[in-house]
Amino acid sequence: MPILQYQCKKCNKKFEELVQKYDDVVLCPDCGQPAERDWSGELFSATGKKSKKCSGNCKQCGGCH
Repeated sequence: MPILQYQCKKCNKKFEELVQKYDDVVLCPDCGQPAERDWSGELFSATGKKSKKCSGNCKQCGGCH
């Protein structure tokens, strides 16, 4: 299960969330509104090491190994 970065569309809060799948709906912990993936942070593999070639879009590569 990946920990992904999100930003709320309503209140702009940035936060991390542990999700089962990359396309799970995530709600803001402050206001409860749907949040979008935040692609601005660093990406790490499932082992916790920084990923060198990952775009963060799991649809393209199938996720980290």
